[in-house]
Amino acid sequence: MGSPAMSHDPQAAPFTGSSAPRTAPPAGRRRVLGAAVALGGAALLAGATDLGSAASATTRPYIYTRAQWKARAPKVPATVLSRMPDHIVVHHTATPNSTDYSTGHAAALSRSIQDHHMDTNGWDDIGEQFTISRGGHLMEGRNRTMYALDTLSQVVGAHTSGHNDHTVGIENEGLYTSATPPAALWDKLVQVCAYLCDLYGIAPSTGIVGHRNYNATVCPGDRLYGMLPRLRQEVAALLGLRVRAAETGHRLPDLGRGAPGPSRLFDHGPAVGRGERG
Repeated sequence: MGSPAMSHDPQAAPFTGSSAPRTAPPAGRRRVLGAAVALGGAALLAGATDLGSAASATTRPYIYTRAQWKARAPKVPATVLSRMPDHIVVHHTATPNSTDYSTGHAAALSRSIQDHHMDTNGWDDIGEQFTISRGGHLMEGRNRTMYALDTLSQVVGAHTSGHNDHTVGIENEGLYTSATPPAALWDKLVQVCAYLCDLYGIAPSTGIVGHRNYNATVCPGDRLYGMLPRLRQEVAALLGLRVRAAETGHRLPDLGRGAPGPSRLFDHGPAVGRGERG
């Protein structure tokens, strides 16, 4: 796109843990509502008086930038495509379910993931666009992710094999094969999914998927995967949409049944396919 490799995001400041929220372009809500209507009844508009929740969804949640968590420079700047993503992919990090809920731990986790992706996997940078810690702290991942938000474009990640050019990947700290995500993480996941759906015009009932809907992996874990219908419903509610419980399943198959669990730390399944950069 000929765009600068560095984000112009004013949040790139010392790691303080507080900032005023930023607001997404108002057109985002019009796009997602239009997409919902186009589903032909899969998602129905809520009453016109339900504007408070919908308005809150257009506010960008606080995102700790790469500068704040002290990310390494990428080997190669990420590719940015002049189109918007059409799906959000939910992952787990396949790391211990830490009880350290601090911002310092969240920053250290992002550095550890980046080191693994760059040094062990040999990738250009950290693979996912976002990471949410168990303390509910939202971290920018792949370089140029903030730029993509600001320009309504797609930064190509490395998190879902064969689908990195049209998806946004969110890694959730922990292993959710049997454990349930803590409330702080869950609430942030709902919030950021609502923001992304509103920003990019993604319908929650069809656009929020698990890694195992695309690849043969248990990711994001049986427990978190089983919570995706609830996630779609809560995101829709935050956007002022009404989705019936029967419509929160997904048409994509579950490829994770019988798939082996993580074999090592940070192993959440196939992330880079043929022709894709790490």
